Amino acid sequence: MSGAEQPTRSRRLVSPSPEETHRLGVKLGQLLQPGDFVGLIGDLGAGKTHLVRGVAEGAGVAQSEVASPTFAIVYPYEGRIPLYHADLYRLTDYDELYATGFLDLVGGDHAMLVEWLDRIPQAAPRDFLRVTLRHEGEDARSLDVEAFGARPAALLDAWLG
Repeated sequence: MSGAEQPTRSRRLVSPSPEETHRLGVKLGQLLQPGDFVGLIGDLGAGKTHLVRGVAEGAGVAQSEVASPTFAIVYPYEGRIPLYHADLYRLTDYDELYATGFLDLVGGDHAMLVEWLDRIPQAAPRDFLRVTLRHEGEDARSLDVEAFGARPAALLDAWLG
């Protein structure tokens, strides 16, 4: 597994607040289908958690179920579709990721959200959506969204127009 070099489609937007980042996540979560893989990149405090909580809500996951998988590596959620939320922050390399069984989950009958994808980019399948969040002020965040492949490009179009 490895991400493509050049995105099929990309888009940049600025979210003015954590609430808007959450709303963007809700819309994405409503669009996810089994097999979708969304990789998230961003420093601590860049807004990944706001986006993830929104995606989970949009996918029909009870907010009380949403937790950080930092220590578990992968956390499963039940909603409109099964959703796996992974956090690669504590892993050091592809071999360590492989040992967790994570790679067996990619491409299944669920969607995947993977935080800290930049730590182990080979974790991404060939077709995926990558969202890079950056600080743009106290509350504002930029989102650089890149789609690799036909389904991720269609997802990007449906999500952000």
